[in-house]
Amino acid sequence: MQRNLSAWLPSFARGSQTPSSRTPPRSLSPEKKVPGNDPPPTAFRDIFPPSVRENLPARVKTLASGDLTPNNVIPFETDYRKADSSTYTPMGVTIGEVKSLGDFPDYSKLNGVPLPQPYKEFKLETAIARPYRPFRWAYHQTMSLNKLEPDWWLELENTYKKTVADREQLFKKHGKLVLNYLPGSELGCKEIMEHALQFYCARYPQFFSLTSSKTKGHVFHNRILGTETIIKDMHPLHVLLHNVPEDFAVMLRNPEDGMYYFRAGLLCSSLGWNVDTKLGMQLKDIHQPIPDYKEKMEFSMDRYVIPPFPFAPPIISQPSLSIPTRAPLTLHTNSYFSKLPPSRPIQRGSWGLEIDTPLFMPPGDPHELHRSHQLPNLPLSRIHLRVDWQTLRRLPLSGAIIFNFKALFTPIQEFRDEPYIPALVLKILNEGKESIMQYKNTWHVEHVAKPALEGWVEEQEREGLVERGWEVRTLEESPWFPGWEGKWRGRQGF
Repeated sequence: MQRNLSAWLPSFARGSQTPSSRTPPRSLSPEKKVPGNDPPPTAFRDIFPPSVRENLPARVKTLASGDLTPNNVIPFETDYRKADSSTYTPMGVTIGEVKSLGDFPDYSKLNGVPLPQPYKEFKLETAIARPYRPFRWAYHQTMSLNKLEPDWWLELENTYKKTVADREQLFKKHGKLVLNYLPGSELGCKEIMEHALQFYCARYPQFFSLTSSKTKGHVFHNRILGTETIIKDMHPLHVLLHNVPEDFAVMLRNPEDGMYYFRAGLLCSSLGWNVDTKLGMQLKDIHQPIPDYKEKMEFSMDRYVIPPFPFAPPIISQPSLSIPTRAPLTLHTNSYFSKLPPSRPIQRGSWGLEIDTPLFMPPGDPHELHRSHQLPNLPLSRIHLRVDWQTLRRLPLSGAIIFNFKALFTPIQEFRDEPYIPALVLKILNEGKESIMQYKNTWHVEHVAKPALEGWVEEQEREGLVERGWEVRTLEESPWFPGWEGKWRGRQGF
């Protein structure tokens, strides 16, 4: 099974009877009407992302010589450190300006996304991720993305030490299957590493800091692990591997055709594929196995939103909001990517049901056998919700598109006291489109999960946790549920 990122339609409220807790940011809506499905008369080689030149500090800004054109952009496979200073990145910034900025510039000013506020009440020993429940009904293959919450981009959990160690072991065992990069990705890899470390230092200053000296350069201090990382001595993706337990894919624009390609990745949470099987591919070649992609998502997703990078099963939205598609995938993908500014990072979640907690499962992994049959004596305690919480952003200097995600596992027994969640999941399992449910691979646990969900639905109605006979719809609190914050904080002791 491959996991994918889909995209960007507003969630539906269930109605005024739904209890409310803190409501997440309102979904960002695409354009309401498409003038037609014919491919736009556009040469993407000549279209560039929104420039960030106006955000450059005065000390590094030079007098640009001429306009940005395909002929003066840094070649696709060229290391920016060896490029001519007068050449441009796709963001309208010269290589000379990039070099003048140095290491760890103030990205909050460059991209317009504020740094997070310090998390003062955070306790690592009890920390758990927020209880994401990205369930939606009605169940059609369209899109669902929200504006990224700047404070919650990278969440620490009480399993931080173990997760970092597990990911290091995965790299030791699998090497380039989980971490690899191609020439020309150097600046994009550097940028996302610096973004992540700056976020950690701002959000969790009690655990992380950056210092600089003439001999060592920048040093990242990790007080959880008791380590110091000399940045210049290590590839940026290895810095992330040893400190940030999340996955990152770097997609870069090829100046020869204006298309986006997967050029570098640190991905320890993929199911049924690996970095090496996809590295170097154009986006249109990555998405072939996704059900309904061509019929229902190609136009809407690729023109307005992000392509479904194959990391998580497709998320579902309302049929009334789906957009018919006929136009070629590649054109509309790049139409959106060419317009995405660094100031508009986005987030979403996708989900599946798993036996135990498989993190990395390359083709042929023994765990795949679980998906081929239903274990007759499968304990309910072994069934977990897997949520891949995902973000997408453009970097301000390289123009790279960064997709990152984190796999979160929750025993489905947690659903029992979560209002409306059992009914939503049961509805999807019973009535979701067959091809999509096969793609999500839930069948192997349904013989145990469905009876449990049915019992919890009846229990919630009997005890008044939900109103009897309510119409199953996407919750107002999506991707959470009524009362989620009280449960989450209670588990952490604050």
